[in-house]
Amino acid sequence: MPRGKESDLAEHTVATREAYRGAFLDVRDDTVRLPDGSAAKREWIRHPGAVMIIPVLDDGDLVMERQYRYPLERDFIEFPAGKIDPGETPLATGQRELFEETGYQGGRWRHLTTVHPVISYSNERIEIYLAEGVVSEGRRALDEGEFLEVFTVGLPQALEWLEQGLITDTKTVIGLLWLDRLRMRRA
Repeated sequence: MPRGKESDLAEHTVATREAYRGAFLDVRDDTVRLPDGSAAKREWIRHPGAVMIIPVLDDGDLVMERQYRYPLERDFIEFPAGKIDPGETPLATGQRELFEETGYQGGRWRHLTTVHPVISYSNERIEIYLAEGVVSEGRRALDEGEFLEVFTVGLPQALEWLEQGLITDTKTVIGLLWLDRLRMRRA
């Protein structure tokens, strides 16, 4: 379907209610009119958007993180990422988050894609950037209450972890598949 054209499957908001507002998320409880004219409820999360960075060192190694994620009660291996602050461009978010979380900065930045990780209940979008030739400043500026381990790993090892099911974070899976695709194009 071309952009800008109304879909024949579109649902139209009849009423909207804020069910919960936290420091980060806004949960909505809406009533919509369906294409056949009937009504339905839609519960969804309004999200400010986020950026994920795929940081690559000059030697080809990747900068990754290990972080505990409370909802699933376990550690995850991820690329650095963070939410877009009001008035901030996605590129500025990526550069800020990379430095704050890892101490790395610089490099050549390229926007790869935009993904919508949970289209069934959120308007979240994640802008994915490739940052090649990043260098470590050796210091970080983690948010209060943020704990993570930063490490470097080669793409072959990261892809092996993906195949073994050790990397399951959706945005990181997509980032690794993009990197593998780019590597195959360059070969």
